[in-house]
Amino acid sequence: MVTVRPSRDRGHADEGWFDSRHSFSFGGYQDPAHTHWGPLRVINEDRVAPGRGLETQYQQDMEIISYVLEGALGHRDSLGTASSIEPGDVQRMSAGKGVQQSEANPDTSGAAHFLQIWIAPDQQGAPPSYSQKHFPDAEKRGKLRLVVSGDGAQGSVSIRQDARLYAGLLEGDEQAALPLASGRLGYVHVARGAVVANGHALKAGDALLLQDEPSVRLETGRHAEVLVFDLPQA
Repeated sequence: MVTVRPSRDRGHADEGWFDSRHSFSFGGYQDPAHTHWGPLRVINEDRVAPGRGLETQYQQDMEIISYVLEGALGHRDSLGTASSIEPGDVQRMSAGKGVQQSEANPDTSGAAHFLQIWIAPDQQGAPPSYSQKHFPDAEKRGKLRLVVSGDGAQGSVSIRQDARLYAGLLEGDEQAALPLASGRLGYVHVARGAVVANGHALKAGDALLLQDEPSVRLETGRHAEVLVFDLPQA
């Protein structure tokens, strides 16, 4: 089964300085048909105006991944972490038994454009932790680079869940494929540009949900930056 979720069907919150598009139910956007895909709970595409920031939030029992597309994202948390996340970086906050965190755009001239991804962990009440790694474009060009996994394989950022996240950059004749084991779910999110995934033409913000499919196949990219999730059923 393959289902296309168009960008236009996402939830939307706009506060002027903060603009967010929600792929799944989040905050004031509630859609019973789109609450999760396996343990994948949130994909928010956020834009934060120059010099503005989000209020400090308390998070618990969630694997929170930030993926910056443009600009920079400043991060602070109650673990004592203070960092800046830029394009190519993947940040993971394992909220565990509880952590306070805040995010802001440190740039005074350009907006911060990023994806915030939440994945439900396979254990509750674990100690909170933080990790951040950089993945150069060359490692994603014309291929799917593993950037997040449950076991830290291939130098990826590790999370507390049997889920894998791949990032790829595709242009023209470049192609990439990812096999999906029996019983696994696939999820494709087009972060930028356009691409054909399993025969479906997708543009920025579109998603493709896969169940009982043998693989994800990407081709015919136009300035495409694509995230592909390999997920358990629950």
